[in-house]
Amino acid sequence: MYDIIIIGAGTAGISAYKEAIKKTQNILIINDGPWDTTCARVGCMPSKILISTANCMYEIRHADNLGLDVKSEIDTSRVMQHVQTLRDRFTRATLKDVESWPSQHKISGKAEFIDSNTIQVNNQTFKAKSFILAVGTTPAIDAEQKQILGDKLITSDQIFELEQLPKSVAVIGSGVIALELAQALTRLNVNTTVFARSRKIGSLTSPVLQKLAQEELSKELKLKFEILPEHYSVKGDLVHLTYTEENVQKMLQVNYVLAATGRRTLLNTLSLERISAEFKDLKKLPINPHTKQLADYPIFIVGDAHTNTPIQHEAAHEGKFAVQNCLKFPQIKPIKMLTSLGILFSTPQMATIGQSYKHLQDKNTEFVIGYVSYEKQGRAIVAAKNKGAAEVYVDTISHKLLGAELFCAEAEHLAHLLAWMISEERTIHEILDKPFYHPTLEEGLRTALKHARRQLI
Repeated sequence: MYDIIIIGAGTAGISAYKEAIKKTQNILIINDGPWDTTCARVGCMPSKILISTANCMYEIRHADNLGLDVKSEIDTSRVMQHVQTLRDRFTRATLKDVESWPSQHKISGKAEFIDSNTIQVNNQTFKAKSFILAVGTTPAIDAEQKQILGDKLITSDQIFELEQLPKSVAVIGSGVIALELAQALTRLNVNTTVFARSRKIGSLTSPVLQKLAQEELSKELKLKFEILPEHYSVKGDLVHLTYTEENVQKMLQVNYVLAATGRRTLLNTLSLERISAEFKDLKKLPINPHTKQLADYPIFIVGDAHTNTPIQHEAAHEGKFAVQNCLKFPQIKPIKMLTSLGILFSTPQMATIGQSYKHLQDKNTEFVIGYVSYEKQGRAIVAAKNKGAAEVYVDTISHKLLGAELFCAEAEHLAHLLAWMISEERTIHEILDKPFYHPTLEEGLRTALKHARRQLI
């Protein structure tokens, strides 16, 4: 009997293995599919390579904003070759690490539970005192659409395998993945149309910033809010889709339909209902949000297998600390929660840090909003990136910074500063005592913080 069996070798599973091997050799990790993580193969890394190339092209085209006249051309086959070359570099690094593990510690195959202590893989059974489930997710696909469109329906799992970018794409969805890819494709000369189920884009919950983001990104992207395609057909090399806009039926022809409506958990592959009949409905799994424990079993579910925020650093953190609970079961402790930090790599970038506007509203928290527009912010103007705004949320009683939402240039860096401030439970007065160099984008945060402080006096 193993001390721990880890199912899934993505970011959370690999993190769990690296922690477990420090404490016991009696472990097994099982993985169905590639061993190179979703992040490295089809997620964070290849998408950021594509985005970086697209943004560079955009800045070349708009170099006149900086007093320059620059010309350039796009060869999308070279772009995709570049994406795949760098992507393969990142996946090789992960695989090299995995290949160094002892062969007796790892198995490739599909795992299914027989009971709470037993799993079956490749017609073999294995028992463990505890389990870590880190099976991750897969893109959500409409089965009927897939039947009609075949290989013309792609997801983020397939788009990075294309030899060259298509001339046109319809993106279904307006969340993080949809928005990042849609803007990158548009900047690389792909005629891109985005169909959004709701009037919401990205991750922002602030009504002010959400409206601003919609207005700003609509200048560049073809955004169809509250509109979805109604009918699909494939004719030759093109997908024909129809939709209704302002009571008028319209048709669009594209090379591909990119489904980016979210991801679904792979927990359904594990036959959890064999442990308990109540586990048949995955949406109602009794998972403790603080310990990640499944009911009262020595089973811990980590990473994006059961979360609405598939974030790499959180998955790694949960995988590591779940090991401690496995080895000390039944004396388990809550996993220390990291300050919430989500970043969307659009232009301008979006970020949500700590408690969002919606979360604070739902909790009826008394807070003030500090606001800054980046349209007139000095350093943003100098860099020709003077778009968007930022909000900071400050508790009216403790004066502590509770959260923030950003829609501005370099939000990825500003967000880290804010996350660290929140994790240290700093008051707005302590934060404003820190240095803010001139001229920097960080000065915009000072403006927002000062705006909040004026409301507290």
